Amino acid sequence: MQNKVTAVRRTTESVVSVAIEKGAVADDYRSKIRTPLPFLNHMIEHIVWRSGLNIDINIDMPDFQLIHLVTEDVSMTLGKAVGEFVRVNCPSGYGFAFGIIDEAKASAVISFEDRSLLDFNSDIRYGEQVEGMPSEELVTFLDGFVQGARCTLHIDIEKGENGHHIWEAVYRAFGIALGQALTVDANREGLTSGVAGKVEYEITVG
Repeated sequence: MQNKVTAVRRTTESVVSVAIEKGAVADDYRSKIRTPLPFLNHMIEHIVWRSGLNIDINIDMPDFQLIHLVTEDVSMTLGKAVGEFVRVNCPSGYGFAFGIIDEAKASAVISFEDRSLLDFNSDIRYGEQVEGMPSEELVTFLDGFVQGARCTLHIDIEKGENGHHIWEAVYRAFGIALGQALTVDANREGLTSGVAGKVEYEITVG
């Protein structure tokens, strides 16, 4: 199994490097999550803690550090790294979980079949901002991951009153489901998560 994957995304606005490594959570895992958004760092901590996937993030944005761009660029790059892990290792590719903290509860279902779709559902209102981040960036992160990883992700926020707790419940559920999906089972060696197998395209231009 190839435990470690690194993805680098370069644009005129940012250079983002994300390295992921499956295994025991490192003692210094917090210090490796280096975005300029403290609350986003805290949410990514939940992914690490629940998934058993160490995540090392570096981001360089010399001109401006806009919240939306940081969230989107980091999540797309993380998704790309995870998608490559799936392509190389053929893990189970499917996971389902609930995440809870105090009054908040969310569920996540994820499947890696080279199909990009985020289905996000919530009847719960949790304010326009949470810890300095616009609430819409919760969806931005999840959607960016889906685009990068080419996976299907269903998120349902079922309960909650405190915005911080709601975000944590979502990220916990996502992290647990992701950890399940990245589990490599010897009995499934070489098998993809979907019966269609690995998707390949042949493209001709001109």
